Amino acid sequence: MRTSTQAALLCAAAILPFAAQAQILPTSAQGDVAITIYNNDLALVQDTRTMTLPKGRSRQEFPDVSANIRPETVTLSAGGAGIVEQNFDYDLLTPDKLMDKAVGQTVTLVRTNPATGAETRESATILANNGGTIVRVGDRIEVLGGYGARVVFPSLPAGLRARPTLSVTLDADAGGARPVTLNYLSRGFGWSADYVALFDDAAGKIDVQGWITLNNNSGTAFPDAKVLLVAGAVGQQDDNNGYQSARPRMMRGPSGNSPGTETANRETLGDFYLYPIAGRTTVANAQQKQVSFLDVAGAPASKGYYFRNDWLGSRDEAASVDSVLRFSSSRSGGLGDALPAGTVRVYMRDARGAPQFIGENRIGHTPMGSSLALKTGEAFDVKVQPTVQKRERIMSDEWARTARYRISVDGKPPREVTIDETKEFWRTTMTYKVTNAKPTPVTVEVVQAGLDTWWGDNRVPSESIKGTQRSADERTWQVPVPANGETTLTVQFDTRY
Repeated sequence: MRTSTQAALLCAAAILPFAAQAQILPTSAQGDVAITIYNNDLALVQDTRTMTLPKGRSRQEFPDVSANIRPETVTLSAGGAGIVEQNFDYDLLTPDKLMDKAVGQTVTLVRTNPATGAETRESATILANNGGTIVRVGDRIEVLGGYGARVVFPSLPAGLRARPTLSVTLDADAGGARPVTLNYLSRGFGWSADYVALFDDAAGKIDVQGWITLNNNSGTAFPDAKVLLVAGAVGQQDDNNGYQSARPRMMRGPSGNSPGTETANRETLGDFYLYPIAGRTTVANAQQKQVSFLDVAGAPASKGYYFRNDWLGSRDEAASVDSVLRFSSSRSGGLGDALPAGTVRVYMRDARGAPQFIGENRIGHTPMGSSLALKTGEAFDVKVQPTVQKRERIMSDEWARTARYRISVDGKPPREVTIDETKEFWRTTMTYKVTNAKPTPVTVEVVQAGLDTWWGDNRVPSESIKGTQRSADERTWQVPVPANGETTLTVQFDTRY
């Protein structure tokens, strides 16, 4: 059972970096709003408003739609009414745009005498607004630096809107009030997961709290909305008519990462998991909001060490190994949930019992039942020094110098061809000196990379510790190192280069 102190520490650690200032929202023309937010800068907005429509054609306005609406995705549902035409007025009201639209119009300049405070008014015609405003006042031309006066406009120029507005021409069979549902896709939304993990090395346990971090940069606030989050990257068409993939670049890392095969107890939508936010919430513009979705105490976890060496990598000085945290998302012996993509921030308690930050790393969308191995930092006391001890040519007789092929040309009976050629091979002797200044023994996973070539005929004739061929490119060894001691791994590689 997690103590209230632990919960408070995890909660504070997650929320403080993302605290947002409270906002006073203006009155909205929106109705009953539901927002489905995806990971990749996309949301589906469903806005149901009660409107009174006259019979026949009429122009109806929908203020307070997203400023990043994709107008081509708009659909409208209104009983007994159909869409004839729609326009999205995205030219929003700003001082510069107001001045641009007023070129050629007559305005009033109000100037205040700084000595007396008296105001003077005179009419002026705006001639241009390009890097500065040029006006004609009577028979003189003036440039208003920083406007140089308070400019009073007789009316709002056509086409400018104070709020993002969708204008729709409807054709109704009959007049009267009815619910009208507006659906559209919008940019400017996104969400990710943030995880706070408190690791107890001695107990081999981890407490994890997961937070959904929601972002709204759509230019519009959505008060009192129902919010549903979709974990996954839905396919979208980019500007070049190519498919946008949100698949992260594959990174080499420690062993222990494997996808799970368990189904999480969550609602799904096609191939995606859904994370609804309970109740209604205000999604303010230019705001980050956080909601907890995972709270697990005492899940098994362990610490390990990892070092990857490039081909023929040799160091004059030892390098620190990576510290690795291993745990599972399985139902039995793990976090017991599917984990949306996000950042895992890891803490450990110091000698005084205070949690201290020790590192962070990012995970992709992770099915339940997965094994995870995350680099959290570099170890101070555990180091590896790889050294190329010797490189020597070896005779091809030690490998293979004759190849036999069966060849058929132009449908003729096959014939055997024997090729006898001398090949050049190299035998490389590598040592990996692993040192441990900790008072406890450790095991370091040492990986040698760069073994994959198009020849595909590499060999390991000898090794002081039995290794495992992790892939065509990498071989790995689990190197035990005693407390306050060292271990040297020696390996020979036979390669074509």
